[in-house]
Amino acid sequence: MKPSLVIMAAGIGSRYGGLKQIDPVGPGGQIIIEYSIYDAVRAGFEKVVFIIRKEIEEAFREHIGDKMRSKIDVQYAYQERDSYIDGYAYPAERTKPWGTGQAILVTESVVQEPFMVINADDYYGVESYQKLYDWLSSRAEMNAGEYCMAGYTLRNTLSDHGTVTRAVCEVEDGKLSKAIERLKIEKVGQAAVDHAPDGDVPLSGDEPVSMNMWGFLPSLYDQLRSGFKAFLQERGQEMKSEYLIPTIVDQLIKQGKATCDVLPTSATWFGITYPEDKAKVVAAMKEMHDKGLYPDDLWK
Repeated sequence: MKPSLVIMAAGIGSRYGGLKQIDPVGPGGQIIIEYSIYDAVRAGFEKVVFIIRKEIEEAFREHIGDKMRSKIDVQYAYQERDSYIDGYAYPAERTKPWGTGQAILVTESVVQEPFMVINADDYYGVESYQKLYDWLSSRAEMNAGEYCMAGYTLRNTLSDHGTVTRAVCEVEDGKLSKAIERLKIEKVGQAAVDHAPDGDVPLSGDEPVSMNMWGFLPSLYDQLRSGFKAFLQERGQEMKSEYLIPTIVDQLIKQGKATCDVLPTSATWFGITYPEDKAKVVAAMKEMHDKGLYPDDLWK
């Protein structure tokens, strides 16, 4: 079965104040998600599933989804606060959904094949799509607890303008052994420091990190469903708790229920964490267009 691409975009409207205000980064007004689809198609993907909220569906289809239908099969899944809650009584004041684990869970009805997961607003680079596509294409057993992730180098993912959150990984024999979600990493020259609640943690900058580019098999859905119920029982009364993929994968590995191959990538990652990051991304995209890596019109 050919693998599919899943893009987590449920928060895209709220972060940008409406779809029409999504920041263009390409010389022709392209946004990051367009480059993601273009690179995925080049790698061999033929189906994309956008995870969105119902309230942004019409605008999303008009400004993003319909644009690329000639190149790839476009489908949708919907993440809302109440998705897969099954009657759980969470605090009435909570308005936001429950994180990336819940986001992937809502794709269960439209994905029965190996699939790659990415963020909507990160640029991952051509090489990473090809590596994950090749790995996913080689899977024959859909029920195996075998997953993968693209491993980026920490210093290549930091912002010059403030702290970032990264899942810092420990790797043994090419497989993920541990993932620690570090929430306040600051760039310090070529190194970094995580301003953790219990004290600063120095980082060399060479650590492999997850940028939420994962490869999964359908076996993950059973694990997500049972794990989400347990998460709600433990942390469902917290106003800002999130059911996060790096933490989920880390737990499955510790429980002996999964393995995760780390596929090192030298591809450049770009993201706009702070407004000041945009100029660097715009310059990088222009350079790639000038070199012929991308055509002027991605959808001709």
